[in-house]
Amino acid sequence: MKITFICPAFERHAQAHPELRAFVPANEYIGPPSPGIAAVAAATPEGHQVEFLDDRITPFDLEHEADLYAISSFTPAATRAFELGDALRARGKKVVLGGIFPSMMPDLAAEHCDAVVVGEGEGVWPQIVADAQKGKLAPRYQSQEPLDLATIKRPRVELYLDAEKPGAPCDDYPLQLSRGCPLSCDACVLPIMCGSRIRFHSEQNVIDTMTVFARAGKLLSLTEDTSVFGIHGARKMLRKFLERTIELQKQGIPIKLSYLGISMPMVLSLDPTLLTLMRQSGMDRFYLVGGFDPITRQAFGTGDPAAMEKAERTIARCRELGIDPYVSFLVGNADDDEGVFDRMLEFCTRTGVDLAEFAISTPYPGTPIWKRYEAEGRIFDRTWKHYNDANVVFKPHKMSALRLQEGYIYLWREFYQGRQELRTREHTRGTIQF
Repeated sequence: MKITFICPAFERHAQAHPELRAFVPANEYIGPPSPGIAAVAAATPEGHQVEFLDDRITPFDLEHEADLYAISSFTPAATRAFELGDALRARGKKVVLGGIFPSMMPDLAAEHCDAVVVGEGEGVWPQIVADAQKGKLAPRYQSQEPLDLATIKRPRVELYLDAEKPGAPCDDYPLQLSRGCPLSCDACVLPIMCGSRIRFHSEQNVIDTMTVFARAGKLLSLTEDTSVFGIHGARKMLRKFLERTIELQKQGIPIKLSYLGISMPMVLSLDPTLLTLMRQSGMDRFYLVGGFDPITRQAFGTGDPAAMEKAERTIARCRELGIDPYVSFLVGNADDDEGVFDRMLEFCTRTGVDLAEFAISTPYPGTPIWKRYEAEGRIFDRTWKHYNDANVVFKPHKMSALRLQEGYIYLWREFYQGRQELRTREHTRGTIQF
């Protein structure tokens, strides 16, 4: 069979609000496709033709021919995923939907496909392919136990590299070291999707994947702050990974690590020797995620002095280590009053933060906050493409929905109006996610 994997398009911030381009002097970040597609593609049995199409870069041609279409989506891409599923099925084609959104909303997804994959897909994918070949797809597939990541094949990331287009390359790709998270942040779905225990990919798979990207000249990012957790052996594994990376670099493999995604409080708890290894490996940026942990929620949401002091110490520690802090601010949490916008801007001025992004708290389906807001009747918009951190889809607690939406635009405008020098920076230092 010919199997086509599709990454459906979704609206980024500047697509949802084109006015951002008028006052944000930065390159728009073209994010990578979901790591899950390459991982599932690697589980395809021998004898089948596999291809990957990125609908975000080149709109999918509905006349495209294949025997089976596999569409992976998270929430903001669900609108387009459903459109593609409906159109393909109208042509008599077989469609499988998987990823975070179908896993959290399988009954809804089932209306737009022939089969839904709930949870991790690698374990059930060979059976799906076999059933599709026989014309006997089941309506739903779900692994009964978490995958042993040490036994799965290396993700077929070459599919992503082959799908890049001139003028629209991906700036960096995530390198996944593990899955799972023991925390229960109210706005995060990953522990529900991937389980509460941290599971690790084999060292060889990680090295092989990293080498493919490195030889293609790609930057690599570590997007899981679970790598620095002091449980399940995560920090030990990260240390081992960094040491091995440095060895490979000395052997001439052109590995370029760009950043680690991490919450502000976690920076303060990091072992100095681990931070030294990060710098030795070439990592020179932290993608500081705010708004999920209690410290940044208190610092910006209520102006708590002790929490604000910790947030400021985080930025100072990054600077001491020669690591650039790129901060992601989240607005619209339950404690956020109308002073949250100016508190964020004043924090950036005091600490010298010169690269930031701003996002609206969003109740993603399946998360604890989704369930709570559903019960409270706060959710008023179920147009999934609006769930992209750039639109207000719920009734906030301490301000109107309109005020929150206006405040989000205000943050982008006021922060960047005095930072026009970003236009002259080299590409990776002047690129943000918006």
